[in-house]
Amino acid sequence: MRSQNPTLGFEPLIGSPQAAKLLGNIHVKTLQRYARQRRIPGYQIGGHWYFRASELDSWLQSRINLSCHPCRLQEKSDGT
Repeated sequence: MRSQNPTLGFEPLIGSPQAAKLLGNIHVKTLQRYARQRRIPGYQIGGHWYFRASELDSWLQSRINLSCHPCRLQEKSDGT
């Protein structure tokens, strides 16, 4: 029997101030500029920007992975 809960799996949107805090307290205007430039996933509804925490997490993880260089990882594992 199927569940009758239509909100299952629904992720609410968060506002710019909450999203900025999730990203390490970056300035709200910087976050909104990145969203406007499509550098970060966001949704403009009316005159306000909204974000999904899961999309911000994925974006942040991809940025962290881009900044890791194999040569730096090799140096750390060698102890040099």
